[in-house]
Amino acid sequence: MAVKEKKTGSQKKETGASGKKLRIKLVRSLVGRPRKQREVVRGLGLRRINSEVMRRDCPEVRGMVDKVSHLVNVEELDKK
Repeated sequence: MAVKEKKTGSQKKETGASGKKLRIKLVRSLVGRPRKQREVVRGLGLRRINSEVMRRDCPEVRGMVDKVSHLVNVEELDKK
């Protein structure tokens, strides 16, 4: 018998209420990199060297950036 969990207000994820954005730019090649790193870069939306994307500043994106920090440049932007 499966037990269903009740969702409470404290379990909600933060949605980046701070309004910050990250500008992420791929500056190193993916050639010869492990498959996992290539997948993370692809998951961020980067396709080729010098491509840039804007992403929300949230723990999920920060974790992805940390895994490939040697391949990307990151700039924090405040939403005005």
